[in-house]
Amino acid sequence: MVKIKATLISEKVTSNTAEAHSLFTASRFGEKLGEKILYSLSEALYLVQDKKMDIYDYRDNKLLQKEILKKFSRVDKNFKTKYIAFKDLRKNGYIVKTALKFGAEFRVYEKGSKAGGHSKWLCFPVSENKQLTWQDFSAKNRVAHSTKKNLLIAVVDDEGAVSYYEVKWTRV
Repeated sequence: MVKIKATLISEKVTSNTAEAHSLFTASRFGEKLGEKILYSLSEALYLVQDKKMDIYDYRDNKLLQKEILKKFSRVDKNFKTKYIAFKDLRKNGYIVKTALKFGAEFRVYEKGSKAGGHSKWLCFPVSENKQLTWQDFSAKNRVAHSTKKNLLIAVVDDEGAVSYYEVKWTRV
């Protein structure tokens, strides 16, 4: 397979190559934005590490993986924690998309489903070293409930392992 050639401009990674459109159709990486495919930072790094994408700057210089990680971490100070959860979910067969309009980090679709329909979870990745207050937990739970999704807390430890906690609403 030919690698996707993507461009990083400001905080956005995009591509309009045939390979980008083909991968979007096959595996739901990216979002269509006119003629281009727009990638989340997590999707872009995942594809670079999977050797399916090369990212170039606005001068058409290829960026090294460590440069990409440094740039993405400057954009989002919690990028590494979020990326570890994204990568773990993706490697386990889930479709993972951004969920910023829902007030969460990721929407997670069940294995075998296609993104675009109804996702099952809203995912909030957190570092094991970060304290999550009851108010934070309650707010995240309300967001998930109001969007008819289950809450998925992804706790990332210092070794990069992820533990998931799912919260569902039930009627008694």
